Amino acid sequence: MPTRSSILFPLLAALVVLLFTLDLMMGSVSLSFSEVWTALMGEGDRATLVIVRHIRLIKALVAILVGASLSVSGLQMQTLFRNPLAGPYVLGITSGASLGVALFILGAPLLGIAATSITTFGIAGAAWIGSAFILMVIATVGARIKDIMVVLILGMMFSSGVGAVVQVLQYLSHEEALKTFVVWTMGALGDVTDRQLAIFVPAVVVGLIVGVLVIKPLNLLLLGEQYARTMGINLSRSRLLIFLSTTLLAGTVTAFCGPIGFVGLAVPHLARALFASADQRILMPGSILIGAVMMLVCDMLAKEFLLPINAVTSLMGIPIVVWIVLKNKNMMA
Repeated sequence: MPTRSSILFPLLAALVVLLFTLDLMMGSVSLSFSEVWTALMGEGDRATLVIVRHIRLIKALVAILVGASLSVSGLQMQTLFRNPLAGPYVLGITSGASLGVALFILGAPLLGIAATSITTFGIAGAAWIGSAFILMVIATVGARIKDIMVVLILGMMFSSGVGAVVQVLQYLSHEEALKTFVVWTMGALGDVTDRQLAIFVPAVVVGLIVGVLVIKPLNLLLLGEQYARTMGINLSRSRLLIFLSTTLLAGTVTAFCGPIGFVGLAVPHLARALFASADQRILMPGSILIGAVMMLVCDMLAKEFLLPINAVTSLMGIPIVVWIVLKNKNMMA
């Protein structure tokens, strides 16, 4: 008799392929399936080739990688902290990225650097450095503190402190630089270039590989840290690998695409509900597929209604978060 997983995985994979194809067809210029297929084969008129292969194909691939990355990092954080409302932002990754970008965009003009010299690649690099720096600080503190909930609280405190610094930079910045920063905070899937994709893809792939390596520790952590220790798990090493995976996944996405909210928080809960399982061996690939589906749908909605991607993910994620809170109404008791 087929299991739930054996049915859902092929269905979700087929749905990803279908939505990926529809995403290539949708846009300001609607294309038929035959036109898209012809362009993917390197044939057809030049305008269609540019639209499909150099714009929509890259954007759709980025959407899949963003959905997978944020979903896996959210699943790792919720499992590690045993908190249903934990997400990629929980260790200050998004705040660290915002600080890096704020220093790059808002701080550069204050130092007399022309705004025209600010590049998309520079913004992405600043965001990655900022997120990695914050997580290095948290990892260093976490190596000395054994209580994971204290690390969680420290991460939230760092986020608040970083947010205050960013607000000061916004207050002091020039109008043009402030506009650039605000646009970055809205998130975008279409700003990743061919050159950036060569960095974006390997970083995400390595992050996912590390995520697979920590599946066993994550499963054991569901039963408590003491039980994980008795099973021979090196908690310090496992935490470090989880933090590394989260940095590579959520940090890289935030660096190249801006802060995209609610995906990492909502998708793991959808995976648990859909697969009716807490096994990370099922939830991790399930979250990857559901995250890809969610981001492809969000990308199509953003193109259809001309909205920033972060607004669409927030509108889709908020009802799920409300459901999480209602379902776990006693989680803070």
